[in-house]
Amino acid sequence: MATTSIHDLPEDCLAQVIAFTTPRKACESSIVSTMFRNSTESDLVWDKFLPNDYRDIISTLVSPIEFSSKKDLFFKLSTPLLIDGGNKTFAIDKYTNKKCYMLSARELSITWASNPLCWSWKPLLQSRFSEGVELVMVSWLEIDCEINTRMLSKNTVYGAYLVFKLADRAFGLDFLPLEVSIEVGDYKSTKITYLRGNESKKQEMERDFMQHKIDGSRSSVCEDEEYVLHTRDDGWLEVEFGEFYCDGKDRGVKMSFKEDQGEHLKGGLLVEGIEIRPKH
Repeated sequence: MATTSIHDLPEDCLAQVIAFTTPRKACESSIVSTMFRNSTESDLVWDKFLPNDYRDIISTLVSPIEFSSKKDLFFKLSTPLLIDGGNKTFAIDKYTNKKCYMLSARELSITWASNPLCWSWKPLLQSRFSEGVELVMVSWLEIDCEINTRMLSKNTVYGAYLVFKLADRAFGLDFLPLEVSIEVGDYKSTKITYLRGNESKKQEMERDFMQHKIDGSRSSVCEDEEYVLHTRDDGWLEVEFGEFYCDGKDRGVKMSFKEDQGEHLKGGLLVEGIEIRPKH
C-alpha cells in the first residue's frame, strides 16, 4: 500500500491545517517547500488569525489602511494603530494573534486631573497619542482605569501596564511604595511597586508600608511580592498592575495605581496610558 505524504494534500487542505497553528508557526512553515509557502499565503490561513470582529475594529481606525491580502492586513494590524478618535490604540500580538489595547491618559480616571495646579495636559515627546499628562504636584496620587473583557480575546491571560516616563524634575516618587491592583469579578490582586529609590530605602519603606497595612486593615498586598519597572522597546517605562484571565464572560477589569498613605509631595510623572496585552 502506498504511503501518503503531507505534500500529497491539496493546498487548501494544508492551509486548513496551518490555520490551527500560530502566525509564527505559519511563517516558519513557509520555508519548508513551495507548497507550504503557497498555503501559508492563503487568505484562509490569515482570516483564522484575525479577530472575528476585525471589520468593526477597522471601522474605528483614525487613519484608514489599505491591504492586498488577509496576511498583509494581519501584519499592518500588528503595529499599534489609533482608534476611537485617537484616544486608544489597537494591535494584534503577532506571536499569539490576540488583541492588544492601549488606553491614553484621556481614557483614565486621574484624581485632580482637571486642576492645572496638579496636572498639566500637553503633547509628550515620542507618544503615540496627541497628548498625555504630567504630574505637576500632588500629595495624593491615584490613577484608575476600567476596560470590559468583551474588547479582549477570550481564553487568554492578560497583563495590564502603566506606561510612563519620569521628567528630569521628578521628585517625591520614591518616598513610599506605590500600590498597584487589578480586579476582575471576585478576583483581586494587589502588590507594591517603586518608581525610584535605592534598595536599602526600598526595604525600609516596604517594612513601614506593610506594617501600616497590617495595622490599618487593607492587608491584601502580598508582602513577598513587588513589581519592578521595565524599559520598553519604545523608550517608555512600564510597571505591571497584575494579570488576569479573560474567559469570554462580560465583565469589567479594574486597574488602580496609587500612593495615598503618605503626605509627601510628588511631581514629574509623565503618563502616556495603560496597555493591556497578552502574557507570553
